[in-house]
Amino acid sequence: MKKHTCMLVLAVLLIPTLLFAQGGNESQEAKGRSITVYAYDSFVSEWGPGPLVVPRFEEQTGIKVNLISAGNGGELLGKLELEKHNPQADVVIGISNELLHETISSGLFMPYESPALTKIPQFLHFDSTYNLLPFNYGNYAFIYDSQKVTNPPRSLDDLLDPKWERSIILMDPRTSSVGMGLLEWTIAVYGENYLQWWEALKPNVLTIADGWSSGYGLFTEGEAPLVISYTTSPVYHILYEDSERFKAQVFDEGNMAVIEGVGIVDSTQDLDAAQQFVDFLLTEAQADIATANIMYPVNTDTVLHEAFSMIPKPTRSLMLDGEEIAQNRDKWLSGWVEVMSK
Repeated sequence: MKKHTCMLVLAVLLIPTLLFAQGGNESQEAKGRSITVYAYDSFVSEWGPGPLVVPRFEEQTGIKVNLISAGNGGELLGKLELEKHNPQADVVIGISNELLHETISSGLFMPYESPALTKIPQFLHFDSTYNLLPFNYGNYAFIYDSQKVTNPPRSLDDLLDPKWERSIILMDPRTSSVGMGLLEWTIAVYGENYLQWWEALKPNVLTIADGWSSGYGLFTEGEAPLVISYTTSPVYHILYEDSERFKAQVFDEGNMAVIEGVGIVDSTQDLDAAQQFVDFLLTEAQADIATANIMYPVNTDTVLHEAFSMIPKPTRSLMLDGEEIAQNRDKWLSGWVEVMSK
């Protein structure tokens, strides 16, 4: 009897030790998991959503995220192409709807229908194959300085008025997604006659910046009263500067829309972790992404800062078909360069 009793006591004493050891192994296993996420430059920057979103995800899941700045739009795809025989990324953030055709054709992504998609309106589901899932969106717009402009333009045609001579800052569509967005906007409105608009606009252009940051910076420094940006751009000034000086203008013919996507790379070695990260982006991270990116969240459950209610929303969103963009992008850009370099 004593022998059996001793064995029972020993077994009872060992249970907490075994359970603790098992829990420790599970914790170590979670800590040992990691994924690599490629994202566009501003997402990764210190003022972007990355530094807010990643630590929260790591804390909740124990999965480490290696967040890497890998360029913008086409540069993200280009990097994946170069690495396809030695893939590094598990998830890619920031490929927009205009690159959908190239994304699907690359064969580098896998479909994933996140449960969070039920909370995302159907009009934002820009990829029926779900290689790319929407995580934020916005509309391009001209922002004006209300201290200098009392009667802002209401259409693309209004921008051709001689009163705007050397008053508009643009971005180069060859190097800027915002610049490309405006080029596509003119094509959506004017069709094959888009270059006539650009020719007429030239006297009113102060400068064409390489990227959005430099162009918008010139605008806020007072170099010109008009700049191409997003309808949501004034939210930044309301949130962080307590200022309503800079305002967005909704145009009569509609404003070009952009939807940014996230996708899982087909070669991922930890599909579960990649899916968890995508799900997190589309749910708990939405408010942080909205206020850091100054874009609209896609999840309808997201509670937005009141600053978003202080800006105008387009009554009509314009979009071009992804395949049409892929087939014509080079031709459109060549025509634009020819006109603007004269």
